[in-house]
Amino acid sequence: MPVSFFALAVAAAAQAAAPQTQTVQTPVGGTNAATAGAPAGVAPSNVVDATGPAPVAAARFIAAGTQVSLAAVQELSSKHIKEGERYQFTVVNDVTDNGTVVIPRGSMATGLVTMQTGRAIGGKSGKFDISFEKVEANGVTFPLMGVHRQEGKGNTVGALLGSILISGRSAVMLPGQIVTAMIKEKTAY
Repeated sequence: MPVSFFALAVAAAAQAAAPQTQTVQTPVGGTNAATAGAPAGVAPSNVVDATGPAPVAAARFIAAGTQVSLAAVQELSSKHIKEGERYQFTVVNDVTDNGTVVIPRGSMATGLVTMQTGRAIGGKSGKFDISFEKVEANGVTFPLMGVHRQEGKGNTVGALLGSILISGRSAVMLPGQIVTAMIKEKTAY
């Protein structure tokens, strides 16, 4: 049966446009599930070797020291919190790397109370430190570093007079108060 030039050109163009594939050789006189239903002598061009390795995407990293703006989820007061307690913070602004949002706003971060003092006599105010530990986004945990110290307002009059009856104020961090932490180490995302 004669084959037209046009049919050969179309077949060549289709094969060139198709992704690289591996064809399956069928023994003479045998049949193969991949070639069943194909005209005799024509191997299908869409048979792919499924045992080959999948393509690996290049790993991308966010640099250490990248700033992350956080806000307290709840009110924290030196009167009620204790050292060793963990509190939740939310990411305020998207953290991007080369135009890609790596840590979207609204992601949750964790901070640990590492120091806490209550208000004291003589006008001394309460204070506490929050050490930021990590933020989780898109299934990745990014380690954080940074400490935020919150101090209450002292009572200057009490301090000047040396009065034991006048005390300072508790340190209070209100929900939505923005603080800054940083990515601790280069992390793949």
